[in-house]
Amino acid sequence: MTFDLNMHTARLLMEEPFFAALSRRIDKRSSTALPTAGVKVDADTGHFVMLYNPEFFEGLSDKEKLGVLKHEFYHLVFEHVTGRLPEGGMSKLWNIATDLAINSHLVGELPDMCCMPGEGPFADLPLGKSSEWYYNKLKKEQDEKEDESEQGESGEGGEGEGDGSGEGQGGRGDMDSFDDHSGWAEGQEDNTLNEVAKERLKSAVKAAAEEASRANSWGSVGRGTRQDILDRLTPKVDWKKVLRYFIKTSQRSNRSSTVKRLNKRYRYIHPGKKVNRVARIGIYIDQSGSVDDGMLAMFFTELEKLAQLAEFTVVPFDTDVSEEKSYVWKKGERRKWERVMCGGTDFNPPTDHCNKAGFDGMIVLTDLMAPKPKNCNAQRMWMTTAYYARRPYFQTNERIIAIDD
Repeated sequence: MTFDLNMHTARLLMEEPFFAALSRRIDKRSSTALPTAGVKVDADTGHFVMLYNPEFFEGLSDKEKLGVLKHEFYHLVFEHVTGRLPEGGMSKLWNIATDLAINSHLVGELPDMCCMPGEGPFADLPLGKSSEWYYNKLKKEQDEKEDESEQGESGEGGEGEGDGSGEGQGGRGDMDSFDDHSGWAEGQEDNTLNEVAKERLKSAVKAAAEEASRANSWGSVGRGTRQDILDRLTPKVDWKKVLRYFIKTSQRSNRSSTVKRLNKRYRYIHPGKKVNRVARIGIYIDQSGSVDDGMLAMFFTELEKLAQLAEFTVVPFDTDVSEEKSYVWKKGERRKWERVMCGGTDFNPPTDHCNKAGFDGMIVLTDLMAPKPKNCNAQRMWMTTAYYARRPYFQTNERIIAIDD
């Protein structure tokens, strides 16, 4: 009887709630067209499918079968099939790099043929790096090897040591990904298909993450990997576009008379009107003890970018507002970050200050770790890190923008 992976999947994933939930949303089909296994986007349906060679799977131990399943699912979770290609596109080095990245989470669970950091030809490479890190490392080695080879041929650098394939680098030239990655390019050639597949995958991963969270068990998925998965589910917003829109919608019109403009109603009798649209924005920076120096430095980095768009007033606060340390950050200026306060956190004093100052917009840079404040007369927006954006102390309908950590 031909090996049917679908009959074994539930048993193999009994102690893996996250992968079990994801597996139910991924079609698995046997195929002898590939030697081992692989994942791809079905060009007809836009759904993800895992292909596997039944003879290959039949020869694996249960531990290895589970490891290969998780390997393929990790390719999906980390978006190797729908994006994250390096500048040069699909290549053997990228195939190896993606395997090295996800196999770091599967030490001792895979067949011997797999590329594993810290073992065999990759004994000098550390565990736990990203696909991009491994790719850049391998690409640098390959480029150096090619340079040495060219110098050897020209007689400038002694005898050549290889052909650029990676030979001489611990035997890496003979290695490649153990599974089939050829289907990745199919989904990326059609941008519409790729976008549909990405949204469906995101929905599947989100549902799997929610199931694992409700069960309070992610199985073998480590804390760091779990956080990476959750970060990928957090909507990414271009904060510059949001801030431009925020400033635009906070603008008010200052009208003044000018003889340089004709009055539409009484031409040459009364002066015309000039409209100058300006937005008075108050930036309130939480300097409480729970906001560490790294976060403060990050906030100021974002404010430098904001200063390219508009002038604004910076107001430090903790449980109170520091009037004497407030200042106007003029458009185009550069400033160093500084800590001037280090108390608790109360969002009401800065809200009172904004209402009194009459700002058109209020942006609060904070970790959100305080009770919900009173209403603000101006349009209010919150900026924090991705970590705190997922864990707000209070619920609000106001916009919360996550700055990448």
